[in-house]
This record gives sequence, structure tokens and C-alpha cells, in this order.
Amino acid sequence: MGCFFSKKSRRKSPDKELSLTAAGKDATGNNVSESTSPSGTDQAAPKQYSWDKREKVDPKDFMLTGIKDATVGRLPGKLNGQQFVIQECENCNIFVLDHSATVTIDDCVNCRIVLGPVKGSVFFRDCKDIKCVVACQQFRTRDCKKMDVFLCCATQPIIESSTSMKFGCFQYYYPELAFHFKDAGLSIFNNNWSNIHDFTPVSGETNWSLLPEDAVVLEYVPLPDSESEFKSVRISTDVNRSIVPLTKGGRRKESEESCLFVFFAGDYTTANARKLIDEAAAKGFILIQTKEVSMRPEDVNRVFQNNAEGLVEWTAKGPVVALELNGDGVVEACRNIASEVFNGTKVFVSENKNSASRDVDNFFNFADMQMGL
Repeated sequence: MGCFFSKKSRRKSPDKELSLTAAGKDATGNNVSESTSPSGTDQAAPKQYSWDKREKVDPKDFMLTGIKDATVGRLPGKLNGQQFVIQECENCNIFVLDHSATVTIDDCVNCRIVLGPVKGSVFFRDCKDIKCVVACQQFRTRDCKKMDVFLCCATQPIIESSTSMKFGCFQYYYPELAFHFKDAGLSIFNNNWSNIHDFTPVSGETNWSLLPEDAVVLEYVPLPDSESEFKSVRISTDVNRSIVPLTKGGRRKESEESCLFVFFAGDYTTANARKLIDEAAAKGFILIQTKEVSMRPEDVNRVFQNNAEGLVEWTAKGPVVALELNGDGVVEACRNIASEVFNGTKVFVSENKNSASRDVDNFFNFADMQMGL
């Protein structure tokens, strides 16, 4: 658990302060102070240090401890990137609707928890019967039991000495959430929610599984009650409003045909990717996975191979956003969408069914290596 410290400026006694004022000599050679009296107008103002101006931090503002049977948390704008601690809470609904540096949750039982984007790690320890919505850079549990997690995680989630863990794709919205993702340095397209690493596997036993594909957040984590301070926040658990795209992840694909669709950097890359997801969903296709990653010239040649010509200059403009879409006839449908909806936008779309699987493997294997997965 992190600690908070505030620096206290060392205060000198008035006598010592006077003895330290600049001195000179009078006509007779005697030492005199430049400041003739403590209240003199010529006395220099005390020097101001950076820690004197800094707003004092109260650790209690950044932790929830020993709370039972209550709806608690923090509203948007209350954390602003600080670390946060939740410990020894029981039967609580906890809404932390702001971005933070790290979050640790210790010894909590039977709680529903929503965590806004976390720039670093989220660490659950010695918790049981937890249902939560989490967005973070790193996710880890140790000595936990019976957790249902709707997760957006930029790296591979890790469980240790934990059992009955179930995972689903992040589905959540509140008005400030997109800004909080940006402030936390997280991409909505980098979500490894289903790629779980069990640090302490037990032979013949399965410590984790995926939630049902039709699982919805509202059945696990309720909205704030009408009497709480969070009632004014316009929260939605509708999958169509979720800030993070709903992906199939590691579940078995329904079709052998997939298509790689890549948007190159531009002013509307995120909006275009969302538009594609909507267009594809309307035609019955499934979003398998997404990635946002930077590419060097040598990466372009390795990933796109014969189609690399003319793409290097576009990757120099910024990260690319790639999507794998799945379903019979998806390649032809995506090529039609590209020409009809995204005409004038720089994109890459698999050329045919035969080359598409290679395109998907080449790109996402490269992206996983780039991200250390």
C-alpha cells in the first residue's frame, strides 16, 4: 500500500532569522543589519519553495477503509491521477469514476467495484466474491476467490493463487471516460481481457474461465442507487455505448474466414474504426480483436509484405489501428465498406479469403511482440 508524504518547511526562530540577514558596516566599522527593524519596509520577503506552494494532500482522500453496506467512491475530477487504496470493505458498491496512477484492493468481500482508467497496475489481494469493471495497464490478483471481471487491460492479465476467476470484455460508459482513458495513457483498442496468465496453475484444475458471451455488466454491477452522490453521473452499461469495443477475444471463432482492416493515422482514426465496427456488426460480422500500435519502416515491409509499397509514409504519421473481423464473406464485405464508406481514407484491407488469415497472423503477432505479450 502506497504512502503519502508532505514536506514541512523548516522554520527558524525570529532571533536566528534576524542573525542571518545580510550585514554591512557603518562609518565606524561596526556590524549592522541591512534591515533596521523586524517590521521595516526594507526587509526581504521569505523565500518561497515549490513544496510551500504545493497543495497539501490528505491520504484519507485517496483511500476507502473498513466500509460496510454502503455506496461509496470518487466522482470525476477527485483523483486526477493519484494512487488509490480500497481495503477491508464488505458488501459495498464502489464507483471510482476518475483516472488514477495505481489502485490496490485488499481484503474486500462481496463488493461491486467500478474503476476508471488506471495508468499503472490494479492489484487485488485476499479478496472474494467480487464483481468489477476495470480498465488498466496491468491487472493482477493474488489469493482471491470468486471474481467476475469485465476487463480492459493493455498487457496480459495475471492471476496468482486465485480460484474461480471469470473474465469478460469491458463494457461501460460515463461522459468523462474517454478523457480519462487519454489521461491514463490507455488505448481503447489495446485490450487483452481474455489472454489470462495463471502464475500458479494446478494440474487437473482450471482456476479461470470466460464469462458467458451474452453476459452484461448490469447483471453483475448495478448502477448507483438514486440516493447516492453518483446518481448525477450519466452512466451506461449498454454495449453499444461502451467506450471500449466489445471483442470476442479468445473464444472460438464461428467462421474460418477473417479479414484484417487497418486504419492509418489521421484526425478521425478512432471515429472511423468505430464506424467500421458498426457497419460490420450491421452485416452480422463479429469483431475478434483490435490493436493500436506504432510501426517502423521495417515493420511495414515484414507485416504487409507485397502490399507494403506506399504505406511507410503513412506509418510515420502515427500509430495504426487494426481490427480483425470474422464471418463468412467478411473480406468482400470489408472491401465494399472501404470503397463506399472510407473512400479517401488511407486503409489496408485483406485482398481475398486466402491471404486474409496470413494478414491477420502477421499483424497481430507483430503487435503482440511490440507490446511484450
